[in-house]
Amino acid sequence: MGFFDSLAQWLGVKKKEVNVLVVGLDNSGKSTIINHFKSPELKSHEIVPTVGFNVEKFKSKALAFTALDMSGQGRYRNLWEQYYKECDGIIFVIDSSDKLRMVVAKDELDLLLQHSELNNKRIPILFFANKMDARDSVSSVKCSHLMGLETLRDKPWHICASNALTGDGLHEGVDWLTDQLKDVLEKKSRKK
Repeated sequence: MGFFDSLAQWLGVKKKEVNVLVVGLDNSGKSTIINHFKSPELKSHEIVPTVGFNVEKFKSKALAFTALDMSGQGRYRNLWEQYYKECDGIIFVIDSSDKLRMVVAKDELDLLLQHSELNNKRIPILFFANKMDARDSVSSVKCSHLMGLETLRDKPWHICASNALTGDGLHEGVDWLTDQLKDVLEKKSRKK
């Protein structure tokens, strides 16, 4: 990083950049959540299922996010692990109205957590219990229980009830993730 980049960050003009992986089963609302944070001129008016992955950028109060919006379709989930090494945080989106597939989501979460690139990495994980407006949805507490999050002790995590269509709960979650990632970045810079 050059002198002017350092000065701009110190002055607060340039935001620190972080990479987050956005994962979850297909149709859980990953792309709709990311779309919510994009600037008005970049927002998509029609969300289509992600094939492979999309790279999207958005900003929070203190960070510039590069989000890898990963496909949740079964045939593409093996792509997730290709990006574990480079990610600073994870957003895991759960369809809180699909109790049947929550077992599959838990299995995918377990595979993610057991992967060698993440197993010993203290990486923050934000869970969105999405589609809370749906009639059959379960609470974020129930989602947490069904996903077994109470056993997740070696990584900071947070779950938010969300509605990607209205934006409810999204800013709360990203604010939490921003605070966690700022701490991670500060610890990394102290080690240098």
